[in-house]
Amino acid sequence: MAEQYTCRHHRHHRPSENQCSSSVIKHIKAPLNIVWSLVRRFDKPQEYKPFVSRCTVLEGDLEIGSVREVNVKSGLPATTSTERLELLDDQEHILGVKFVGGDHRLKNYSSIITVHPEMIDGRLGTLVIESFVVDVPHGNTGDETCYFVNALINCNLKSLADVSERMAVRTKPIEQ
Repeated sequence: MAEQYTCRHHRHHRPSENQCSSSVIKHIKAPLNIVWSLVRRFDKPQEYKPFVSRCTVLEGDLEIGSVREVNVKSGLPATTSTERLELLDDQEHILGVKFVGGDHRLKNYSSIITVHPEMIDGRLGTLVIESFVVDVPHGNTGDETCYFVNALINCNLKSLADVSERMAVRTKPIEQ
């Protein structure tokens, strides 16, 4: 199923010679509605992204075209990122973001994250797929750039799983 979802929803323009592209898949033991409630919050990425300390919406009402400034925690080679909401589909559970500024090296970064229902160990779970395309910074290789971005996404998705699964436990009805 992940391959079908990727082909259907994760269509970035064909990467040029100086770009790299990849995708990351995460299975989360929490229902889709909980996971999507976190992912879709363009104004609150810090609720699950561990490297984000603060987010301020600069333009828009959390609709396509809205722009946010994200403050990055120390330890990463950046302090801010300015990002535009490119796609938000609450029916298909798709969020697309493009970096439009900031003091980072991820130029022309564009990502798509999709959230899909699945069964995990006989319970409602969620399949999350995040894909990206980005310019390869001068002095780096495509492999190095993809490795770095994949590591960030894996960290974000692990945190998304942790937060979602804790929320699922708290909202689980008491069985008698």
